[in-house]
Amino acid sequence: MDRLTLARIDDELGSSEVAALCFLCRDVLNKKALETVKDGKDLFKQLDEKDLLSNRQFLSQLLETIKRVDLLSLLEGDEPQTDSSPFLSDYRVMLYNLYEDMTETHFKKMKFLLGDSVGRGQIELCTRDSPVASLPCTSLEPEMRPHSDPSSSSQSLSSDADADANEEPVFHEHQEYYTLRCNPRGTCLVINNEHFFGGGLKDRSGTQQDEKSLRRVFGKLGFQVEVRSDLTAGGIRSVLEDLGKRSFVAADVLVVCVLSHGDKECVFGTDGLKVALGDMQRPFTSERAPTLAAKPKLFFIQACQGSNLQRGSVPCPPRPQEQGPSRGSLEEDAGPLPAELVAEDADFLMGMSTVQDCKSFRNTSTGSIFIQELCRQLLTDDLLSTLTRVNREVSKGDYLNSKQTPQPMYTLTKKLVLTEMTIVEH
Repeated sequence: MDRLTLARIDDELGSSEVAALCFLCRDVLNKKALETVKDGKDLFKQLDEKDLLSNRQFLSQLLETIKRVDLLSLLEGDEPQTDSSPFLSDYRVMLYNLYEDMTETHFKKMKFLLGDSVGRGQIELCTRDSPVASLPCTSLEPEMRPHSDPSSSSQSLSSDADADANEEPVFHEHQEYYTLRCNPRGTCLVINNEHFFGGGLKDRSGTQQDEKSLRRVFGKLGFQVEVRSDLTAGGIRSVLEDLGKRSFVAADVLVVCVLSHGDKECVFGTDGLKVALGDMQRPFTSERAPTLAAKPKLFFIQACQGSNLQRGSVPCPPRPQEQGPSRGSLEEDAGPLPAELVAEDADFLMGMSTVQDCKSFRNTSTGSIFIQELCRQLLTDDLLSTLTRVNREVSKGDYLNSKQTPQPMYTLTKKLVLTEMTIVEH
């Protein structure tokens, strides 16, 4: 961004507005460096050194947040947009908006309520009239995480005063959690193969219960659920290729659930032919589906990974055996999957119903052990914690005198928390 444009913007900013901009930039610039900022030019210089002005969208967000939309006209026609993502944190904007909307009465009440959690000296230094960026009370910011327990927030209160002068800024939300803003959240595709006519494969009784549970749970989570039933191998490939060609600009997450028989590193179509797991993922790589880049792509596969049965061993100290579903109602979904994902394909998760070379089980009345437990647990925690809990619960059971342990394989780069939401029709 050219210096003349930045100088014109600086001329229009008051000292309190520069202070507000400094506060909003505290997630992307070093705290000690921000303390040296005297005017807008100093701030813009630091942002430029971090290459944060190569995309004018970041500066636009800053100006919009401090309600100086009148300055946006100065940015028009400046220089082309880049593909870099803005770093302005929703959490930081929330704090700023709270400050702007807070009355003196509310401010005094908040100071009183924090009296037992924060040192009195820090509290006394806080005044409502101080510029937001220089308020000592900004050191009260808890290291928030999405959906954190409010009762534990007081334990995470800490002061910036002891921070090392050379510490790098911490992008709590952007570095650790995938951003979820879209409504609907995205597409959940369910491929449900029940009836088979090739390869000598049996029909999969009970799979309709899995489809019903997936529809219910992912619908609650704000996904548009699409179901494709009884697809051949060619049909599976075609549906996934078509899905990969869509635009995912207005989506945060993609979910694909496949309920079928399988074999080593593949699943079966209803014609008994194989579809490799790599072929199922390929339409959604960053190269093939650029609007899905850096967004989580979740695959849940209900299928065996081999013909072996997992055996259990008695733990020490021994404990009573967990009671699983009745023996007579269980069937196998024989077939395995790849041992690993392609390393360069980031932000994928492949949630397998069982480990390599072993069978998984399906109740002919209530559905598969893995999918049913997944649907019970999905609303409870971040995704990887949820899958760990699914592993524990499924592995407790006894299925035809055998055990089953699901296996997640992933290249996710952040945590993912899915919460219930109501889809708004646009």
